[in-house]
Order: sequence, then C-alpha cells, then structure tokens
Amino acid sequence: MKLIKRGQLPILITILVMLSAFSVYYFTIRNYEFIMYIFVILFFLVLVLLTNNKVHYSNTSLWGLTLWGALHMAGGGVFIKGDVLYKLILIHFTESIFRYDQFVHIIGFGVATLIMFELLKPKLKPIKYWAAISIVVVMAGLGVGAVNEIVEYIATLLVPETGVGGYDNTLLDLISDLIGALFALLIIRCREE
Repeated sequence: MKLIKRGQLPILITILVMLSAFSVYYFTIRNYEFIMYIFVILFFLVLVLLTNNKVHYSNTSLWGLTLWGALHMAGGGVFIKGDVLYKLILIHFTESIFRYDQFVHIIGFGVATLIMFELLKPKLKPIKYWAAISIVVVMAGLGVGAVNEIVEYIATLLVPETGVGGYDNTLLDLISDLIGALFALLIIRCREE
C-alpha cells in the first residue's frame, strides 16, 4: 500500500520537520498543552496517510492542513511583546473581537470544510443540488470545529494553565469556523463549476 501520492512528498517532509522542531521546542519549555496538540496532529497525519489511497485529498487541501498545523503550533509558542501569538489582537474595538486565534480558525476550518467535501464528493456524483450539498458540507466543517472546541475543553481540564479562554472565546471561534467554512464553500463552487 502506497502511503503518499505524486507531489505529496514535499508536504510530508514539511509536516515532519515542523512537528519535529515544535516537539523539541515544546518539550524544552515544558508546554504540555501543545505537546498534547502535537499528538493530535500526528493522529490526523497517520489517519490521512492510511486513507490516502481511498480518499482523493487534493494537494491544496494537504498544504492547507500543513499551514493550519504550523499556524496553530506557532500560536502557542511564538511570543510577541511578552504574549503568545494566540493572544495577539488583530482587530480591536471595545472588546478584542478578532485575534490571531480567530484567524487560525478561519484558515483551519476552511481547510477542514474542503477536506469534508473531498470525503463526501464520491458519494455526490453527479452534483445537482448545490443548496443541499452546501448545507451538508458547511455543517460537516462546523462539526469538525465543534470537535476542536471539545478538545480545547479537555485541554483545560488536563492542563489548567491553558490560554484557551471562556465562552466568549468559544463563540468567536465558532463564528470564525463558519466564516472559514463559507469561504471554503466558495472555493469548492468555483472549482466544481
């Protein structure tokens, strides 16, 4: 069984180098929350490798997953003005409404929505009912986002010093997931029509 397809070796090498570097870094600084996330990313890497012959993952989606992983890993370990990148406020009104965290959610769950479409696409041929398919694909991407929020909650239970945040953070993350899923839907529609 061939684990990688044509053009995927650079993606795999990039992921392995990134995870190795962040593993050493997070073990060195004893950041147990992000050590846990490294294992989550490794789990999904193995899952993609084992299903790669059955699912037609686009290299665009796989590069997107790699970017998402890099943004996430940097978010917990790169410091700007004494705070981790995840706390960086990109847009500030009366409340910090759009942080680096929400940016990563838009990218990540946009990519997750693309992957969900790639998983579902073989069952959808021919694609006739875009409205129904759009709802299913966006909801599938949002479902992945909901699972992420569950993982973040578990992280707060296992490692109390996490920077995950409370209900406001969860809601902003879910809204960002929706924005990413809708952007992904636009990409899917442009690619498929």
